Amino acid sequence: MTKNDPLHDLELLIRSRYGLIVIETAEDDRAETMLRLAADHVSLPFFLWSRTRGLRRDGSANAVYGTTDHGQALSHIHSARLDALYYLAGAQNLLSDGPTVDVLREIATGLTQRSGALIFAGQTLDLPESLRRLAATVKIPPPSTAEHRKLIDELVRDLRQRMQVSIDLPESEIARLLANLQGLTMIEAEKILTRAIVEDGKLTPEDIAHVIKYKKEIVEREGVLEYYPVEETMDQVADLAGLKAWLAKRTSFITSPERAADFGLSFPKGVLLVGVPGCGKSLCAKAVAMEWRLPLLKLDPGRLYNKYMGESERNFRRAMQAAERLAPCVLFIDELEKAFASAGSEDGGVSQRVLGTFLSWMQDRTADVFTVATANDVSRLPPEFLRKGRFDEIFFVDLPNADARRAILSIHLGKRGQDPDAFDTAALVAATDGFSGAEIEQAIVAALYTAFAGSAAIDTGLMVAEIEATRPLSEVMAERIAALRQWAHGRTVIAN
Repeated sequence: MTKNDPLHDLELLIRSRYGLIVIETAEDDRAETMLRLAADHVSLPFFLWSRTRGLRRDGSANAVYGTTDHGQALSHIHSARLDALYYLAGAQNLLSDGPTVDVLREIATGLTQRSGALIFAGQTLDLPESLRRLAATVKIPPPSTAEHRKLIDELVRDLRQRMQVSIDLPESEIARLLANLQGLTMIEAEKILTRAIVEDGKLTPEDIAHVIKYKKEIVEREGVLEYYPVEETMDQVADLAGLKAWLAKRTSFITSPERAADFGLSFPKGVLLVGVPGCGKSLCAKAVAMEWRLPLLKLDPGRLYNKYMGESERNFRRAMQAAERLAPCVLFIDELEKAFASAGSEDGGVSQRVLGTFLSWMQDRTADVFTVATANDVSRLPPEFLRKGRFDEIFFVDLPNADARRAILSIHLGKRGQDPDAFDTAALVAATDGFSGAEIEQAIVAALYTAFAGSAAIDTGLMVAEIEATRPLSEVMAERIAALRQWAHGRTVIAN
């Protein structure tokens, strides 16, 4: 199958006498238009069925009598034995009824002996096994950047016939607007752009927020991803110079995707951050999205798993489809090992199946989704995650060195209204040797609580006392951290 010509693929399947064809798309109108073209090209009649209008030939206002009932409609198709394409809207409802599925199978089998096909369309159609063996799938990609650019031009031209419209978007911001429109259907894009222009008669960089807000609503409607509010920038991430440099080289792709594509580059896949807990892995994922000005989605593996057979896999597919609709975006998966460490038989194979689906998606996805996954215990990760091609790079995040601890102290004191220059920074840096960034932050918080409770000002002595009262993870789990460092040596790129 070709990747860029779904109409050609559809015609090929029809000529190959597939009796059942599934068009994978979120846009029923585009599927209907493509079917109309395909029917014309292969010289076959085209029929449409829906519960409200019944079975009718394309172009005719009159339906076959009594065919608003799906049973009557299928009975008519079965007995007519006409070489034709039959587009059945609302297919998922038909697929949940056993006797109806049997009739669909008989019709599809019969159509393999002559010209014609039954056509379903949708995003998450779950075909019964008896139909899956007969079916072939054609994917309609979401509208391209060129199609959205054409839509903007046509929309502005039409609106100018009724009102004053000004376009106040430099070329760089137009590229950003088009990037954020990716994943939206033409109808969705038209509605949101129309609303943005009609509100004030302008199309400005501020209107990009309307697109992002609409995409957030898509995420919340699906319920399997979380649209994560981002406040941190890379300035709030101390150290991690190696990771920052790697990301900086790819920032130019995000800002100039068309130029990068002409240069032979593709959208980066993502990174896996492994290392000591509390050293900024999760914070960095949030900062990436802010630095690249992309939506950030968080996948909570706990939301995927369901006690009913097949629901977990379906939830994952919904999550990935939602992420692809919001592309370009950053997908954040925290503590990856907790989601897939149990990929065995103890859960009935559910984790293993979800893992397989996830790995396939990571390898084959074409949408611009940058995945940032974190792991504290890499030994619990399935080895499939670690091979090249899943992630662009695997980084090891170690405990901060003296310079990084100084920066962390300055950041967190400043965030809490304290002047870092009022403290003996050298003494605090020495006292926090072996501390993670999270442990340093909590020591500052604890010292502030102590000072507040005693109605006193926080000072270096109070800070040192709280630090000395804390046993960092590097002491409590010294053997485990040593083993993690040993594993990372030669296998990962140092992020610090």
